[in-house]
Amino acid sequence: MGPGLHRRLRGSRPWRVSPPRLAGRRRPWPHGSVARAAHAPAVHGCHGDDRSGLETTPGRRPVRGDVVLYRRLLQETRPYWLHLAGLFGLGLLASPVALLTPVPLKIAVDSVLGGHPLPVFLQPFFPERAAQSPTAILLFAIGLLVAVAALGQLQGLASTLLQAYIGERLVLDFRARLVNQVQRLSVSYHDSRGTGDSLYRIQHDVPAIQNIMVDGVIPSVSAAITLAMTIAVTALLDWQLALVALAISPPLFFLSGVYRPRMRSQWRHARTLESSALAAVQETLGALRVVKAFRQEARETDRFLRRSREGMAARLGLALLQGRYGLFVGLTMALGTAAVLLIGVRHVRTGALTLGQLLLVMGYLAQLYQPLKTISRKAASLQSYLASAERAFALLDERPDVPERLHARPLVRAAGAVEFQHVSFAYNSDRRVLHDVSFAVPAGARVAIVGTTGAGKTTLVGLLTRFYDPTAGAILLDGMDLRDYRLADLRDQFAIVLQEPVLFSTSIGENIAYGRPGASDLDIVRAAKAAGAHDFIASLPHGYATPVGERGIQLSGGERQRVALARAFLKDAPLLILDEPTSSVDVKTEAVILEAMDRLMQGRTAFLITHRLSALATCDARLQLEQGRLVETAPTLAYQVR
Repeated sequence: MGPGLHRRLRGSRPWRVSPPRLAGRRRPWPHGSVARAAHAPAVHGCHGDDRSGLETTPGRRPVRGDVVLYRRLLQETRPYWLHLAGLFGLGLLASPVALLTPVPLKIAVDSVLGGHPLPVFLQPFFPERAAQSPTAILLFAIGLLVAVAALGQLQGLASTLLQAYIGERLVLDFRARLVNQVQRLSVSYHDSRGTGDSLYRIQHDVPAIQNIMVDGVIPSVSAAITLAMTIAVTALLDWQLALVALAISPPLFFLSGVYRPRMRSQWRHARTLESSALAAVQETLGALRVVKAFRQEARETDRFLRRSREGMAARLGLALLQGRYGLFVGLTMALGTAAVLLIGVRHVRTGALTLGQLLLVMGYLAQLYQPLKTISRKAASLQSYLASAERAFALLDERPDVPERLHARPLVRAAGAVEFQHVSFAYNSDRRVLHDVSFAVPAGARVAIVGTTGAGKTTLVGLLTRFYDPTAGAILLDGMDLRDYRLADLRDQFAIVLQEPVLFSTSIGENIAYGRPGASDLDIVRAAKAAGAHDFIASLPHGYATPVGERGIQLSGGERQRVALARAFLKDAPLLILDEPTSSVDVKTEAVILEAMDRLMQGRTAFLITHRLSALATCDARLQLEQGRLVETAPTLAYQVR
């Protein structure tokens, strides 16, 4: 098998070493979507330049118009249209309540104090004798006042409860979609943007949907209906006063049109700055040991404060902008109220209105201006929510760089034969990492990948799991292009053990079973024994139920590595990727891990990235990478001795 494997690894073309060129290296393994959450990822930006990474809009998408956003919001809230209709119906109840609110005062002034007859619409409800009694009329007015207030409170309570239910469900469902989306996105997306901005969008931008639909659109529509009904009733009492009251509408809509886009832009800027500040905190906490070791706490605090002050300045500018808008709205409404009062008093003096009718009109004026104020101010506050919705939708609309083909084939269990055909890869157009790499590995072979730092070793095996796709060439598994397989099925064929094991903040048993959910306790113990981890796990107070802490911090490096090996044993995948699994352990632990690795690689196609001769000796063949080029393929010394 030795010469045959040697020939297949060498391929049909001669290997030539190009002039030295530094091919940068990016390690994809710790930065996958799930792994990043457990590994305190680096974020966009660096210590030396706090401005780096502040542009976080995915794909630099164009700003969406209000109509487009509202249409998208309606699509996103489709499952809750019935609930929203109920909330809208409750909002409509506010209109008759608002119309009835000033009526008791009008009755008390005109019919109790002024001796005027009851309003025509109330006379059928009063016996003739009661209609002549001021006391009976007063008691009726008081009862009507209490009834209207109680009805308003019940309507408000029902609306509040339904708003809370709809809003929380909307937020929960949309957050779940975004969490799923960030895991679907390719590794290159997270490599280039970091996770701080994505976390901010999930946690802080998503509630915008609740605020827009529940606190913005529905109240605004209800206010518009209340406005129309109030105008109609006011016009019946005095059409001139109704026209005077409505005269402020054009200035209000003009102010809204002027300030709305400015506030949206300012909110967008503030959200980006706040996201940057959160990213700084996340980066600091993820590297806390380094920060403490170099005594850079003050520097990190200052970095956070600089970004936070920028966000604070943006917020203050926004508050000033909103304050000016609110001032102009308030003054406009005050002028409208003054004009109505002036003309209304004249109408009372001329006998066109009674005092009670004037009070009723003034009460309706308050009801009239409240919807106008609601619509105007909601238009302002909605800009914050719309800016957040833009950011959330932009993340949701991102397309993975590694798509699954429409008619991708299923794959149950691969045999494990791998072939690279003239594969090149670049993270961007000016940074090629792999250059025209070709080799073939038969099923069940153990291949060591060696080379200097930055040679492209980790990138090469990262292409196997389609964390990235080649920019040129093809990679075959059992004779078929990787891109022709279903992505989930393809990744099920691999078990991965990293240089820095990824453990989640849960129990040891759950970490071992991570790649095979639902595994029995017996299977978990067998995998741990095969990985040489059972003895140390059994010695712990809670055994397999022992929590490992964040990133497995409560375990030693060797213990974490053995738990990771046990996870690979339990998954029982036909292909295995080991990325420097013994580089950070002592000699004694290395011997235990190497023995476990040897058992793990039996019957599997294995790719081992290593710099250690002890690990290299377990392999059948070696691939030598330099500056992204395959410069040598050969059987290992151990295989030649065999």
